[in-house]
Amino acid sequence: MGLSPRLDLRQSQSLVMTPQLQQAIKLLTLSNLEIEAFIAEELEKNPLIETGNGDEGDGPDVPASDDGGGEDGPVDSVTGLDGAADDAPLDVDYSAETFHHDSPSDMPGAGIDGSLGMAGTGAGGGEGGDLPDTLVEASSLADHLMAQAGAVLSGTEWLIAGHIVDALDEAGYLTVALPDIADRLGVPRVQAERVLAVVQSFDPTGVGARDLAECLALQAKEADRYDPAMAALIGHLELLARGELPRLRRICGVDDEDLADMIRELRGYDPKPGLRFAPSDMQAVTPDVYVARTGKGWAIELNNATLPRLIVNRSYYAELSGAAHDAASKAWLSESLQSANWLMKALDQRARTIVKVATEIVKQQEAFFLHGVEHLRPLTLKTVADAIGMHESTVSRVTSNKYLSCDRGLYELKYFFTSAIQSSEGGEAASASAVKSHIGKLIGEERADAILSDDSLVELLRARGFDIARRTVAKYRESLGLGSSVQRRRQKLLSR
Repeated sequence: MGLSPRLDLRQSQSLVMTPQLQQAIKLLTLSNLEIEAFIAEELEKNPLIETGNGDEGDGPDVPASDDGGGEDGPVDSVTGLDGAADDAPLDVDYSAETFHHDSPSDMPGAGIDGSLGMAGTGAGGGEGGDLPDTLVEASSLADHLMAQAGAVLSGTEWLIAGHIVDALDEAGYLTVALPDIADRLGVPRVQAERVLAVVQSFDPTGVGARDLAECLALQAKEADRYDPAMAALIGHLELLARGELPRLRRICGVDDEDLADMIRELRGYDPKPGLRFAPSDMQAVTPDVYVARTGKGWAIELNNATLPRLIVNRSYYAELSGAAHDAASKAWLSESLQSANWLMKALDQRARTIVKVATEIVKQQEAFFLHGVEHLRPLTLKTVADAIGMHESTVSRVTSNKYLSCDRGLYELKYFFTSAIQSSEGGEAASASAVKSHIGKLIGEERADAILSDDSLVELLRARGFDIARRTVAKYRESLGLGSSVQRRRQKLLSR
């Protein structure tokens, strides 16, 4: 068979990932705060995009109830979401039940602290100050200790104290051997020991210790409780950790009542005194969706407080078009207008898609919103995607980094998707989160003389309709931070 060149025409279909399509997909995965940063970048790059109140231009304005914008609403070529009336939330009476708010304190029934499982943003009826005005820069542990050192030390000893403080970790423990510090500074080790004793007398008590025993001993001395019995107890902390109380009684030479009193004293000490000066890494989570129960159902609303309203300044576009004479300027201006219009559409479709997914989640998990975590149903991304006519990957992107606020608290949208645990009676399957809740309650209600083993938990859960293996119970128990039956029995014994 001969080989020769030839020309053929073939017809095929392919999906081209244009920059606009990539941008629309990216916007679905971003949280409101990330969208805010993205919009700030676009405002700098595109002069036709402005923030405003919507008196001119075009901009995405998704209403609280998100009724889809009427019969002629736009079609989302990315997600397949149209603007028909089926975008409406569950059973919302638009004449009376639709609510508008931009912060937790605006939620129905929110108290002075915006009691929706989130920190309050101001007083109920008055005007609170801005958050930055209420923040005070906290001093670090090193600053706190050096301020005390400057009052009692000077010269070489102050320099030694500075090196000791620099060698403390965030918990307040000395992480460098004291002889190494003395050798590095070229000072007698006796002098370094003396300065360390001064540092250990500073507030907070226990700082500068080289191990846990020394930290507790410093606090016991400060409380005038460091007698021989307490010294013996602190010197045998490993026995206390293992719950060997009879052996501890013999070593300390005390009876049961005295030993219990000493253990209670130790419980009152701070094993990591320096952490009270550690900077907090906690960050407030801003909800993306609000859910509230109304008289006829549920109302779902986007949190627009963190999103500026954008408009396309068409008057400015007309002015620039009249002044643009060369082809490059006209092409750049046309591209800027197209980019601005696409951004408006992408943000609008993102908002509609989030509301639609959140509405379906509320519909599927209504028992959770009414009765709590024990009524959480098994739910998959595919179930939601099939119900709203979207692709599973779209639902996955929408639920990433998004948080929902309701009267039960603040939850990530991914929280409502849980695996299924089959019922022992052949009924409806339960979610893994509901099973964990039952395990936590059973362990929380156990008596000190009747600690439940994992096998006992399996039987009790089976009696409640959950067919679950022992290894699964152990896995769920550990994920809740609950120890084994031996560990819990030891804790109960120590607490008594």
